[in-house]
Amino acid sequence: MQLKLKLIVLAAAVAATAGVALAQEQVVKIGHVAPLSGPQAHYGKDNENGARMAIEELNTQGISIGGKKIKFELQAEDDAADPKQGAAVAQKLCDSHVAGVIGHLNSGTTIPASKIYNDCGIPMVTGSATNPNLTKPGYKTTFRIIASDSTLGAGLADYAAEQLKLKTVAVIDDRTAYGQGVAEVFKKTAIAKGIKVVDEQFTTDKATDFMAILTAIKAKNPDAVFYGGMDPQAGPMLRQMEQLGMVRMKFFGGDGACTIELIRLSGNAKTLDNVICAEGGASLAKMPGGLAWKAKYDAKYPGQYQIYAPYVYDATMLMVDAMKRANSADPKVYLNELAKSNFKGVTTTIVFEPNGEMKNPPFTLYSFKGGKKTPL
Repeated sequence: MQLKLKLIVLAAAVAATAGVALAQEQVVKIGHVAPLSGPQAHYGKDNENGARMAIEELNTQGISIGGKKIKFELQAEDDAADPKQGAAVAQKLCDSHVAGVIGHLNSGTTIPASKIYNDCGIPMVTGSATNPNLTKPGYKTTFRIIASDSTLGAGLADYAAEQLKLKTVAVIDDRTAYGQGVAEVFKKTAIAKGIKVVDEQFTTDKATDFMAILTAIKAKNPDAVFYGGMDPQAGPMLRQMEQLGMVRMKFFGGDGACTIELIRLSGNAKTLDNVICAEGGASLAKMPGGLAWKAKYDAKYPGQYQIYAPYVYDATMLMVDAMKRANSADPKVYLNELAKSNFKGVTTTIVFEPNGEMKNPPFTLYSFKGGKKTPL
């Protein structure tokens, strides 16, 4: 009887200790937003995979902040690459009191969402939205860890003029914040470099038939076509250029068209050999931890890698690093530490300018000769 009583007392003590330990554990929610439905879902899933990898790794590290053991949870949301849905999701994350947001993927969704996050005081870090207008309002909660279109568009135009000695180009954009932004930077830089823009055409980020605009461009016979937009349009465009016999024209694109998926979407068209695209950051082989990270990613998510996942992974790790340095997951407290980051990530060392842009962001040009994405 006495032994039984001792066991009951001991069990109660263990339960009480477990209860205290449980009470001391704090759940910290981090939001992630990208298109998980629609034609850009392959980008969105890739981004979410990067965030999940980071969250899972962080939860194995036994991190304590403010005297409490932390369990991180990812609140993943779908904005379908639609600005209105992006704004609605941003408000939902504010109402959910997440500690921070990783995303959004597209500039068209990130720009309106950034104001909402600023108004509710939640830091957001994007590893993929590249329109320069994102940081122009000067929100203290907005951060970008990838080169903007000012870098990518200008870099492509420099290459076209200085290396390829091209004289004429036609410009197409998809009328989104991203597509228009990168096309405008390319056009301005190309003109400054002495390249003549012989035609400008517009499409949408839902279109798949480009025969009419390509036929109009073919009549002007430019040396190259620049497309500001994403791979669901760039792929069919390359296929239709081949059908129209436009097999000698160079095809330039920003990071939205610079994916491995472009090979499949183009049907491995001959025009793939003419593609030159720009991607923010170094190539995986030149990233400090790129190849080792990619091996882990492929083991976990085989066949799903696109382009931005390592940046989203770094964005998540960067945000938590700021929480650790501030010894708080409260956005009002750790925001200052986030701005002061000097974080050695998988992609590069991340240091911010006062406006939330990265200092000296690297970028890489790629070709697709032989049906393989290769850094130039």
